[in-house]
Amino acid sequence: MQMRQTLFLTKLTKKQGFSYRVKLQNSGRKDNRQFCDILTERLKEGKQRMKAGKKKTEEKTARILEKLDELYGTEKEGFYHNQDWQLLVAIMLSAQSTDKQVDEALPALFERFQTAQEVEEAPVEEIERYIRSVGLYKNKAKNIKKCCEQICQEYGGKVPDKLEEVLKLAGVGRKTGTLFLADAYGIPGVTVDTHVFRISRRLGWAEGKNPVEVEQELMKVLPEDHWNRINFQLIYLGRTVCTARKAHCEDCPLQEWCDKKIE
Repeated sequence: MQMRQTLFLTKLTKKQGFSYRVKLQNSGRKDNRQFCDILTERLKEGKQRMKAGKKKTEEKTARILEKLDELYGTEKEGFYHNQDWQLLVAIMLSAQSTDKQVDEALPALFERFQTAQEVEEAPVEEIERYIRSVGLYKNKAKNIKKCCEQICQEYGGKVPDKLEEVLKLAGVGRKTGTLFLADAYGIPGVTVDTHVFRISRRLGWAEGKNPVEVEQELMKVLPEDHWNRINFQLIYLGRTVCTARKAHCEDCPLQEWCDKKIE
C-alpha cells in the first residue's frame, strides 16, 4: 500500500519570505532514509537563506544608521537644567509643544523654583504663570506639582533611575520616562514617539501596532549604542521629509534602503 508523507516547513521567518513543502511518496516497505535526507537538506538550505537574509538586513540597517549620524549627528543638545528633576520637568513640558516654547519658559521657571520642594509647596496657579506659553499648561502644571510631591516624599528628592519607578510619577509616560533616563543617567532605551513609530514601520524595522511593540522590535534591530539617539534623528527626518501627511520620498536621504516608498 502506497503511503504519502507530506511535510510543511513554514514561516521560518516571515521577513525573509520563504517556506518549504516537501512531499515524499513511498511504499510501506521503503526505507525512510530518503525522506530524512531531503528534510535535512531543506533545513540546511533554510538556515542558509535565513543567515543571508539577516546579514543583508543588518547591512542595510548599518547604512541607514550611518546616514542618520552623518545628517543629524550623534548627540542632541538637551533642555536647560541644573538638577535631574528639572530635566524631567522640561521633558514633561515638551509634550505637544515645540522645543522653542519650552526653552523660553525654563530659565524663569527654574529661577523661581530651584528645588523640587519649592514646586511641591507652590500653588498650581503660580506654576501655571511660568509655563503659560507651553501647550496644555494647566494640566502640565498640576502634573508637575504632583510629580515633585512624589519625588520629595517617596524618593528623597531625587528622581529614580528605574523605568518602572519613573512611570509611577504623575504626568510621566513611557516616552517621557525612557527619554529622561537616557538623558539624565545614560541608560540605553528606545523612545518611540509618533515620528519613530511611523518611520520605523516604513523602513521595515518594525511591524508593531503600538509604541511598546515597536520599542521592543527596535531594541532587537538596532545596536544598543544607537538606542538613545534614534529618537531625535527620526524626529528631524519626520518633521522635514518623512512627514505623516505626505512622505517626500523623492527628497529622502534614506530612499535607497527604504522598503516602503510612499507614492
